[in-house]
Amino acid sequence: MSDPLNPEQLRSLTPLNMLSEQQWRELRSQLVPQPVLAGQLLFRQGDQARLTYYLLAGELSLQAPDGQRESVLAGSAASCHPLSPSLPRRHEARALTDASVLTLDSATLNRLLTWRLTYQDLILELGHQDEDVEWLERLLDNPLFAKVPPSNVRSMLGRLQRLELPAGSTVLREGEVGDCCYFLYSGRAEVIRGAGSAHQVLAELEVGACFGEEALLADSPRNATVTLLEDGVVLRLARQDFFALLKAPVVDEVSLGEAARLLASGAQWLDVRLQEEYQRAHALESLNMPLQLLRLKARLLDKGRTYLCYCDSGKRSTNAVFLLAQLGFTAYVLRDGVDGLPAVQREGLLCESGSGYLARSGGRVERSR
Repeated sequence: MSDPLNPEQLRSLTPLNMLSEQQWRELRSQLVPQPVLAGQLLFRQGDQARLTYYLLAGELSLQAPDGQRESVLAGSAASCHPLSPSLPRRHEARALTDASVLTLDSATLNRLLTWRLTYQDLILELGHQDEDVEWLERLLDNPLFAKVPPSNVRSMLGRLQRLELPAGSTVLREGEVGDCCYFLYSGRAEVIRGAGSAHQVLAELEVGACFGEEALLADSPRNATVTLLEDGVVLRLARQDFFALLKAPVVDEVSLGEAARLLASGAQWLDVRLQEEYQRAHALESLNMPLQLLRLKARLLDKGRTYLCYCDSGKRSTNAVFLLAQLGFTAYVLRDGVDGLPAVQREGLLCESGSGYLARSGGRVERSR
Protein backbone atom coordinates (compact mmCIF):
# COMPACT_ATOMS: atom_id res chain seq x y z
CA MET A 1 0.00 0.00 0.00
CA SER A 2 1.21 3.51 -0.79
CA ASP A 3 2.37 5.92 1.87
CA PRO A 4 -0.02 8.69 3.01
CA LEU A 5 0.10 11.91 1.04
CA ASN A 6 2.57 14.51 2.26
CA PRO A 7 1.61 18.13 3.13
CA GLU A 8 2.82 19.50 -0.22
CA GLN A 9 0.48 17.15 -2.08
CA LEU A 10 -2.43 18.04 0.21
CA ARG A 11 -1.93 21.78 -0.28
CA SER A 12 -2.79 21.39 -3.97
CA LEU A 13 -6.25 19.91 -3.22
CA THR A 14 -9.27 22.13 -2.54
CA PRO A 15 -10.71 22.35 0.12
CA LEU A 16 -8.20 20.04 1.87
CA ASN A 17 -5.71 22.92 1.69
CA MET A 18 -7.83 24.81 4.24
CA LEU A 19 -7.22 22.25 6.98
CA SER A 20 -4.45 22.49 9.58
CA GLU A 21 -1.64 19.96 9.86
CA GLN A 22 -3.26 18.60 13.03
CA GLN A 23 -6.46 17.97 11.08
CA TRP A 24 -4.47 16.24 8.34
CA ARG A 25 -3.08 13.97 11.05
CA GLU A 26 -6.64 13.15 12.10
CA LEU A 27 -7.34 12.13 8.49
CA ARG A 28 -4.03 10.27 8.14
CA SER A 29 -5.52 6.78 7.86
CA GLN A 30 -7.64 7.96 4.91
CA LEU A 31 -4.89 9.90 3.10
CA VAL A 32 -3.62 6.85 1.24
CA PRO A 33 -3.87 6.74 -2.59
CA GLN A 34 -5.89 3.83 -4.00
CA PRO A 35 -5.17 2.27 -7.43
CA VAL A 36 -7.86 2.18 -10.13
CA LEU A 37 -7.27 0.04 -13.24
CA ALA A 38 -7.96 1.24 -16.78
CA GLY A 39 -11.64 0.65 -17.57
CA GLN A 40 -12.63 0.30 -13.90
CA LEU A 41 -15.78 2.09 -12.73
CA LEU A 42 -15.19 4.47 -9.81
CA PHE A 43 -18.84 5.42 -9.23
CA ARG A 44 -22.13 5.42 -11.15
CA GLN A 45 -24.46 8.29 -11.96
CA GLY A 46 -26.97 8.52 -9.07
CA ASP A 47 -24.55 7.02 -6.53
CA GLN A 48 -25.18 8.38 -3.01
CA ALA A 49 -22.15 7.09 -1.11
CA ARG A 50 -20.93 9.82 1.26
CA LEU A 51 -17.39 9.78 -0.12
CA THR A 52 -15.17 12.51 -1.56
CA TYR A 53 -12.90 11.55 -4.47
CA TYR A 54 -9.76 13.25 -5.85
CA LEU A 55 -7.80 12.13 -8.92
CA LEU A 56 -4.08 11.92 -8.09
CA ALA A 57 -2.63 10.13 -11.14
CA GLY A 58 -3.86 9.00 -14.55
CA GLU A 59 -6.98 10.04 -16.44
CA LEU A 60 -10.71 9.60 -15.79
CA SER A 61 -13.85 10.05 -17.86
CA LEU A 62 -16.92 11.75 -16.34
CA GLN A 63 -20.09 10.96 -18.31
CA ALA A 64 -23.24 13.05 -17.78
CA PRO A 65 -26.81 11.65 -18.12
CA ASP A 66 -27.11 13.18 -21.62
CA GLY A 67 -24.08 11.19 -22.76
CA GLN A 68 -21.61 14.08 -22.81
CA ARG A 69 -18.15 13.10 -21.61
CA GLU A 70 -15.50 15.13 -19.83
CA SER A 71 -11.93 13.96 -19.41
CA VAL A 72 -10.09 14.79 -16.18
CA LEU A 73 -6.30 14.51 -16.21
CA ALA A 74 -4.26 14.34 -13.00
CA GLY A 75 -2.37 17.58 -12.43
CA SER A 76 -4.99 19.70 -14.20
CA ALA A 77 -6.98 22.41 -12.46
CA ALA A 78 -10.07 20.14 -12.43
CA SER A 79 -8.19 17.38 -10.60
CA CYS A 80 -7.52 19.74 -7.68
CA HIS A 81 -11.23 19.62 -6.81
CA PRO A 82 -13.48 16.71 -5.75
CA LEU A 83 -14.88 14.59 -8.59
CA SER A 84 -18.65 15.07 -9.12
CA PRO A 85 -19.16 16.16 -5.49
CA SER A 86 -22.96 16.58 -5.51
CA LEU A 87 -25.17 13.76 -4.20
CA PRO A 88 -26.69 11.90 -5.88
CA ARG A 89 -23.76 11.81 -8.34
CA ARG A 90 -24.42 13.62 -11.59
CA HIS A 91 -21.82 11.63 -13.50
CA GLU A 92 -20.46 8.17 -14.06
CA ALA A 93 -16.68 8.05 -13.45
CA ARG A 94 -14.50 5.49 -15.22
CA ALA A 95 -10.71 5.23 -15.49
CA LEU A 96 -9.35 5.81 -19.01
CA THR A 97 -5.87 4.75 -17.88
CA ASP A 98 -4.44 3.12 -14.80
CA ALA A 99 -5.02 5.78 -12.17
CA SER A 100 -4.73 6.65 -8.50
CA VAL A 101 -7.47 8.28 -6.43
CA LEU A 102 -7.89 9.59 -2.91
CA THR A 103 -11.15 8.58 -1.19
CA LEU A 104 -12.26 10.38 1.98
CA ASP A 105 -15.24 10.06 4.30
CA SER A 106 -17.32 13.14 3.48
CA ALA A 107 -18.85 13.47 6.96
CA THR A 108 -15.42 13.63 8.62
CA LEU A 109 -14.11 16.08 6.03
CA ASN A 110 -17.15 18.34 6.40
CA ARG A 111 -16.83 18.32 10.19
CA LEU A 112 -13.19 19.40 10.01
CA LEU A 113 -13.91 22.08 7.42
CA THR A 114 -16.82 23.48 9.42
CA TRP A 115 -14.62 23.73 12.50
CA ARG A 116 -11.81 25.40 10.56
CA LEU A 117 -14.08 27.99 8.96
CA THR A 118 -15.78 28.71 12.29
CA TYR A 119 -12.52 29.81 13.91
CA GLN A 120 -10.71 31.21 10.88
CA ASP A 121 -11.96 34.77 11.40
CA LEU A 122 -10.89 34.73 15.05
CA ILE A 123 -7.38 33.52 14.19
CA LEU A 124 -7.01 36.12 11.42
CA GLU A 125 -8.26 38.88 13.73
CA LEU A 126 -5.70 38.03 16.41
CA GLY A 127 -2.97 37.75 13.78
CA HIS A 128 -3.74 41.28 12.61
CA GLN A 129 -3.35 42.43 16.21
CA ASP A 130 0.24 41.06 16.19
CA GLU A 131 -0.77 38.28 18.57
CA ASP A 132 1.15 35.00 18.47
CA VAL A 133 -1.61 32.66 17.26
CA GLU A 134 0.41 29.45 16.92
CA TRP A 135 -0.56 28.28 20.41
CA LEU A 136 -4.19 29.15 19.74
CA GLU A 137 -4.24 27.22 16.45
CA ARG A 138 -2.80 24.20 18.24
CA LEU A 139 -5.29 24.63 21.07
CA LEU A 140 -8.25 24.86 18.69
CA ASP A 141 -7.06 21.76 16.81
CA ASN A 142 -8.20 19.86 19.91
CA PRO A 143 -11.52 18.12 18.97
CA LEU A 144 -12.89 19.49 22.25
CA PHE A 145 -13.31 22.91 20.63
CA ALA A 146 -15.57 21.52 17.92
CA LYS A 147 -18.30 21.88 20.59
CA VAL A 148 -17.24 25.25 22.02
CA PRO A 149 -18.90 28.29 20.39
CA PRO A 150 -16.48 30.94 19.02
CA SER A 151 -18.10 33.49 21.33
CA ASN A 152 -17.00 31.38 24.30
CA VAL A 153 -13.46 31.18 22.97
CA ARG A 154 -13.36 34.97 22.57
CA SER A 155 -14.58 35.40 26.15
CA MET A 156 -12.05 32.86 27.38
CA LEU A 157 -9.17 34.68 25.69
CA GLY A 158 -10.15 37.87 27.48
CA ARG A 159 -10.11 36.18 30.89
CA LEU A 160 -6.82 34.29 30.70
CA GLN A 161 -4.06 35.38 33.10
CA ARG A 162 -0.57 35.19 31.60
CA LEU A 163 2.22 33.77 33.81
CA GLU A 164 5.86 33.75 32.67
CA LEU A 165 7.79 31.08 34.57
CA PRO A 166 11.40 29.79 34.56
CA ALA A 167 12.38 26.17 33.91
CA GLY A 168 11.75 23.96 36.92
CA SER A 169 8.70 25.88 38.11
CA THR A 170 5.85 23.80 39.52
CA VAL A 171 2.62 25.03 37.94
CA LEU A 172 0.36 22.77 39.99
CA ARG A 173 1.10 20.18 42.66
CA GLU A 174 -0.45 16.78 43.36
CA GLY A 175 -2.81 16.86 46.35
CA GLU A 176 -3.55 20.59 46.18
CA VAL A 177 -7.06 21.97 45.79
CA GLY A 178 -7.89 22.85 42.19
CA ASP A 179 -9.17 26.39 41.67
CA CYS A 180 -8.25 26.85 37.99
CA CYS A 181 -6.96 25.15 34.86
CA TYR A 182 -4.08 26.16 32.59
CA PHE A 183 -3.07 26.27 28.94
CA LEU A 184 0.54 25.89 27.84
CA TYR A 185 1.36 28.95 25.72
CA SER A 186 5.06 28.24 25.18
CA GLY A 187 7.73 25.85 26.40
CA ARG A 188 7.43 22.22 27.52
CA ALA A 189 5.97 20.75 30.70
CA GLU A 190 6.07 17.35 32.40
CA VAL A 191 3.20 15.60 34.22
CA ILE A 192 4.37 13.53 37.23
CA ARG A 193 2.50 11.41 39.75
CA GLY A 194 4.08 10.43 43.06
CA ALA A 195 7.26 11.75 44.68
CA GLY A 196 10.91 10.80 45.14
CA SER A 197 12.05 7.46 43.74
CA ALA A 198 8.42 6.34 43.38
CA HIS A 199 7.45 9.12 41.00
CA GLN A 200 6.05 8.27 37.58
CA VAL A 201 6.23 10.47 34.47
CA LEU A 202 2.77 10.36 32.89
CA ALA A 203 3.16 12.67 29.93
CA GLU A 204 4.97 15.61 28.37
CA LEU A 205 2.69 18.50 27.43
CA GLU A 206 2.95 20.41 24.17
CA VAL A 207 2.03 23.99 23.31
CA GLY A 208 -1.76 24.39 23.34
CA ALA A 209 -2.34 21.67 25.95
CA CYS A 210 -5.02 22.20 28.60
CA PHE A 211 -4.20 20.81 32.05
CA GLY A 212 -5.53 20.95 35.58
CA GLU A 213 -9.16 20.59 34.49
CA GLU A 214 -9.64 17.13 36.01
CA ALA A 215 -9.61 18.44 39.59
CA LEU A 216 -12.29 20.98 38.65
CA LEU A 217 -14.55 18.45 36.94
CA ALA A 218 -14.24 15.86 39.71
CA ASP A 219 -14.18 18.44 42.53
CA SER A 220 -11.16 16.63 43.95
CA PRO A 221 -7.49 17.40 44.74
CA ARG A 222 -4.94 17.58 41.93
CA ASN A 223 -3.99 14.04 40.88
CA ALA A 224 -0.57 14.96 39.44
CA THR A 225 2.20 17.57 39.48
CA VAL A 226 3.04 19.65 36.41
CA THR A 227 6.53 21.15 36.12
CA LEU A 228 8.08 23.23 33.35
CA LEU A 229 11.03 21.57 31.61
CA GLU A 230 12.16 24.89 30.14
CA ASP A 231 11.32 28.58 30.44
CA GLY A 232 7.72 29.01 29.39
CA VAL A 233 4.43 30.81 29.60
CA VAL A 234 1.17 29.38 30.95
CA LEU A 235 -2.29 30.94 30.79
CA ARG A 236 -4.53 30.57 33.85
CA LEU A 237 -8.32 30.23 33.57
CA ALA A 238 -10.31 30.59 36.80
CA ARG A 239 -12.67 27.83 37.92
CA GLN A 240 -15.90 29.75 37.31
CA ASP A 241 -14.81 30.75 33.80
CA PHE A 242 -13.84 27.17 32.97
CA PHE A 243 -17.27 25.88 33.97
CA ALA A 244 -19.18 28.61 32.16
CA LEU A 245 -17.15 28.78 28.95
CA LEU A 246 -15.76 25.26 28.41
CA LYS A 247 -17.57 22.64 30.48
CA ALA A 248 -21.12 23.84 29.80
CA PRO A 249 -21.03 23.44 25.98
CA VAL A 250 -18.89 20.29 26.00
CA VAL A 251 -20.44 18.03 28.66
CA ASP A 252 -23.92 16.95 27.55
CA GLU A 253 -26.10 15.27 30.18
CA VAL A 254 -28.85 12.72 29.52
CA SER A 255 -31.63 11.26 31.64
CA LEU A 256 -32.07 7.50 31.91
CA GLY A 257 -34.93 7.71 29.40
CA GLU A 258 -32.81 9.64 26.90
CA ALA A 259 -30.00 7.14 27.44
CA ALA A 260 -32.39 4.28 26.60
CA ARG A 261 -33.19 5.87 23.24
CA LEU A 262 -29.49 6.30 22.44
CA LEU A 263 -28.82 2.68 23.43
CA ALA A 264 -31.52 1.56 21.01
CA SER A 265 -29.62 3.43 18.27
CA GLY A 266 -26.34 1.64 18.99
CA ALA A 267 -24.80 3.57 21.90
CA GLN A 268 -23.00 1.72 24.72
CA TRP A 269 -22.73 2.27 28.46
CA LEU A 270 -19.19 3.18 29.59
CA ASP A 271 -18.64 2.50 33.30
CA VAL A 272 -15.75 4.67 34.51
CA ARG A 273 -15.70 3.36 38.09
CA LEU A 274 -13.03 1.07 39.52
CA GLN A 275 -13.19 -2.56 38.45
CA GLU A 276 -14.13 -3.60 41.99
CA GLU A 277 -17.16 -1.27 41.86
CA TYR A 278 -18.06 -2.54 38.42
CA GLN A 279 -17.97 -6.17 39.47
CA ARG A 280 -20.35 -5.54 42.36
CA ALA A 281 -23.04 -4.26 39.97
CA HIS A 282 -23.05 -2.72 36.50
CA ALA A 283 -25.25 -1.99 33.50
CA LEU A 284 -25.81 -4.84 31.06
CA GLU A 285 -23.35 -4.93 28.14
CA SER A 286 -21.44 -1.98 29.62
CA LEU A 287 -17.70 -1.54 29.12
CA ASN A 288 -15.62 -0.90 32.23
CA MET A 289 -12.81 1.59 31.67
CA PRO A 290 -11.81 3.26 34.97
CA LEU A 291 -11.36 7.02 34.72
CA GLN A 292 -7.68 6.94 35.70
CA LEU A 293 -6.99 4.56 32.78
CA LEU A 294 -9.30 6.18 30.25
CA ARG A 295 -6.67 8.23 28.43
CA LEU A 296 -4.42 5.16 28.05
CA LYS A 297 -7.18 2.76 26.98
CA ALA A 298 -9.29 5.09 24.82
CA ARG A 299 -7.75 3.52 21.72
CA LEU A 300 -10.00 0.52 22.40
CA LEU A 301 -13.10 2.67 21.84
CA ASP A 302 -14.84 3.15 18.50
CA LYS A 303 -15.05 6.78 17.30
CA GLY A 304 -18.08 5.83 15.25
CA ARG A 305 -20.01 4.86 18.37
CA THR A 306 -21.70 6.96 21.06
CA TYR A 307 -20.76 6.29 24.70
CA LEU A 308 -22.94 6.88 27.75
CA CYS A 309 -20.70 7.41 30.76
CA TYR A 310 -21.83 6.71 34.30
CA CYS A 311 -20.42 6.46 37.83
CA ASP A 312 -21.90 6.82 41.30
CA SER A 313 -22.19 10.62 41.68
CA GLY A 314 -21.71 11.77 38.09
CA LYS A 315 -18.41 13.54 38.83
CA ARG A 316 -16.08 10.90 37.41
CA SER A 317 -18.29 10.40 34.38
CA THR A 318 -18.39 14.17 33.76
CA ASN A 319 -14.59 14.12 33.76
CA ALA A 320 -14.67 11.18 31.35
CA VAL A 321 -16.96 12.94 28.87
CA PHE A 322 -14.73 16.04 28.88
CA LEU A 323 -11.65 13.88 28.25
CA LEU A 324 -13.35 11.87 25.49
CA ALA A 325 -14.39 15.11 23.78
CA GLN A 326 -10.72 16.11 23.65
CA LEU A 327 -9.94 12.77 22.00
CA GLY A 328 -12.64 13.17 19.36
CA PHE A 329 -15.33 10.83 20.76
CA THR A 330 -19.06 11.41 21.12
CA ALA A 331 -20.10 10.85 24.73
CA TYR A 332 -22.80 11.81 27.21
CA VAL A 333 -22.95 11.68 31.00
CA LEU A 334 -25.81 10.15 32.99
CA ARG A 335 -27.21 13.14 34.88
CA ASP A 336 -26.29 13.01 38.62
CA GLY A 337 -24.91 9.46 38.25
CA VAL A 338 -26.58 6.24 39.37
CA ASP A 339 -26.94 7.58 42.93
CA GLY A 340 -29.26 10.27 41.59
CA LEU A 341 -31.71 7.72 40.17
CA PRO A 342 -34.83 6.59 42.05
CA ALA A 343 -34.28 3.21 43.72
CA VAL A 344 -36.41 1.34 41.18
CA GLN A 345 -34.50 2.79 38.21
CA ARG A 346 -31.13 2.21 39.87
CA GLU A 347 -31.94 -1.43 40.53
CA GLY A 348 -33.18 -1.80 36.96
CA LEU A 349 -29.98 -0.34 35.52
CA LEU A 350 -27.41 -2.16 37.64
CA CYS A 351 -27.20 -5.93 37.96
CA GLU A 352 -24.76 -8.14 39.86
CA SER A 353 -24.30 -10.92 37.33
CA GLY A 354 -25.16 -9.42 33.94
CA SER A 355 -22.51 -9.70 31.26
CA GLY A 356 -20.37 -6.76 30.21
CA TYR A 357 -16.86 -6.00 29.06
CA LEU A 358 -13.54 -5.24 30.75
CA ALA A 359 -10.73 -3.21 29.18
CA ARG A 360 -7.53 -5.11 29.89
CA SER A 361 -3.83 -4.32 29.50
CA GLY A 362 -2.26 -5.10 26.16
CA GLY A 363 -5.14 -3.59 24.19
CA ARG A 364 -7.66 -6.33 24.97
CA VAL A 365 -11.36 -6.18 25.72
CA GLU A 366 -12.84 -9.30 27.32
CA ARG A 367 -16.26 -10.36 28.50
CA SER A 368 -17.11 -10.00 32.18
CA ARG A 369 -19.50 -12.17 34.14
